[in-house]
Amino acid sequence: MRLRSFLRVFFLLLICWVLLTWPFPGTPGLWEKWILGIVLSALVAYLEIRSLPEFPLYLPISPIRFFWCLVYGLRFFQLMVVANIDVAYRVLHPSLPIKPGIVKVKTHLKNPLARMILANSITLTPGTLVVDMDSDGFIYVHWICVACQEEENARKIIVEPFEEILKKIFE
Repeated sequence: MRLRSFLRVFFLLLICWVLLTWPFPGTPGLWEKWILGIVLSALVAYLEIRSLPEFPLYLPISPIRFFWCLVYGLRFFQLMVVANIDVAYRVLHPSLPIKPGIVKVKTHLKNPLARMILANSITLTPGTLVVDMDSDGFIYVHWICVACQEEENARKIIVEPFEEILKKIFE
């Protein structure tokens, strides 16, 4: 399993390297670029595979799951646009109305891949950043403007918009 994952990541990185450097015939240093790309791709793939926890990165394909993935993408895009507008308002406001802090929220997701996607979605939404995750399901989030310190209220604002759809996809 690890070898197949290594090879997938290695070839994906090597393709990205080739597309980014795009060696034209007759370019000086063509072989050096290829060798450097192969070595770096192998090194990064090795380090990446070592750091990832072992869990299956696939799910059985079904039309319902595909539908909920589309719904999740639309919901994520909507929340990202709203968060971008909110952060832009805070940056452009003369008094810079921020109240940063770290809040502890609990997720009810059991699947580790679902938890990882939840944490990445929270991090990709402007104004929030996942700082740490426990194996108990607690997520520590740095919030640009802490609206509430109570765990359940913060959970409703930060986690629930993503979690409900992720449950339908993964569980």
